[in-house]
Amino acid sequence: MRTVLARGSVRTGRRTLPDGWVLLRGAEVLRAGDGPAPAADETVTGAHVVPGFVDVHCHGGGGAGFGGSVEDAALVAATHRAHGTTTLVASLVTRPVDELAATLAAYADLVADGLLAGVHLEGPWLSPAHHGAHDPALLRDPEPADLDRLLGTGLVRVVTLAPERPGGLAAVARTAGAGAVAALGHTDADAALTRRAVDAGARLATHLFNAMPPLHHRAPGPAGVLLEDERVTVELIADGVHLDPLVLSLAARRAGRGRVALVSDAMAAAGSADGRYRLGDLDVDVVAGVARLADGGTIAGSTLTLDRALRHAVTVAGLDLDDALAALTATPAALLGRGDVGHLEPGARGGAVVLDDALEVQRVVA
Repeated sequence: MRTVLARGSVRTGRRTLPDGWVLLRGAEVLRAGDGPAPAADETVTGAHVVPGFVDVHCHGGGGAGFGGSVEDAALVAATHRAHGTTTLVASLVTRPVDELAATLAAYADLVADGLLAGVHLEGPWLSPAHHGAHDPALLRDPEPADLDRLLGTGLVRVVTLAPERPGGLAAVARTAGAGAVAALGHTDADAALTRRAVDAGARLATHLFNAMPPLHHRAPGPAGVLLEDERVTVELIADGVHLDPLVLSLAARRAGRGRVALVSDAMAAAGSADGRYRLGDLDVDVVAGVARLADGGTIAGSTLTLDRALRHAVTVAGLDLDDALAALTATPAALLGRGDVGHLEPGARGGAVVLDDALEVQRVVA
C-alpha cells in the first residue's frame, strides 16, 4: 500500500507541530514529527493537518439514509468521508424493533470491515412530547427483551432514551451495563429525573437543547443538568439552525474541552441538493439547506457535514480551533472507547484531513 506524507501545521490531538508532517499508510499513522520529513510515495501539503473526524450521530448523506440498503449505507459513509469524517456511527430513526434488528444484521459486515463504527439507536424509546422528526405512532416504552435483543448484537454503540418513560431508568442502566453509551434525548424529563438518569449510567446528551424542554432560570430541566454534570458529553449541532452561535459558544465554553462532541445529525440531503427526501416514513423538505418535516415544519435533522461544522464553530461561534477540533475528534473517539482514532500519533487508524487556511478540506487521507 502506498505511503502518503501530509505536511502543514499538524495538530495530532496531543501536540502541535508547526512545521509538521504525518506519514500514513492508508488510514494508519506510521510516524509524525516536525522539520525534515521522511520519504513517501506521495506528499500532500496544506495549512493544517488534523485527525479524521468522528461523528457519533449521523442519519444520512449523498441522497441516501441509514436504515435502507447496504449500498445506501456505503454511499452515506463515502459522502461524509469526502468531508473529513473517517469514523462514522450510523444513526437509525425510530422504527419497529423487528426492523431495527434486521438493519443491524444487514450492517454487521460494514461494522466488521470498519466502514461504520457501529450503530446509534435514536428511538423508539422517546418522548411523544418531543418526538421531533420521529414518527410518534412508533414510540414505545423500553422492554428488557427488546433492549437485550438489539444490544446483544454487539453492534450498538449509542442508545438515545427518554428516561421518563416507564422502565426508562432501568433501560439506561441496562444500556450502560451492556457496554453501549446511554444517551438522554427527545425527553420531557425534569432536572431531578435527569440527575437520576445520569446516576444510572447516562453519559451523553443527544443534540443538547434540541427536542427537550428549554433551559429556564427557575426550571433548568435536562439541558441544565446535562451541561453541568462533568460525567456527561454533550452533542452540539453547529449548523446555525439547531443552535444560535451564541448558545453554541456558551455551551461549549461551559462544558469545556473533553465534554463537547460536534455532530452532524445529518439526513440524506447532506452533500446533496435541496428537494424532498424521506426520514424513516416521514417526508422532509429541504429548502436553502434546512431540513424540515413536510407536515408541520419541524426541523428534521441537518444537511451538515463536519467540515462545515468546524468552520461554523470557529469562524461564526468563535470557538478556539483546537477546542473545535477536539470536539470533532478526540472527545467523540473517547466516548466510543476508541483509542485508535481521533488523533495522529503513531498507531492511530483514523486517517488525516488536510485543510487550507479557510478550513476547507483539501484532501482526506484514509
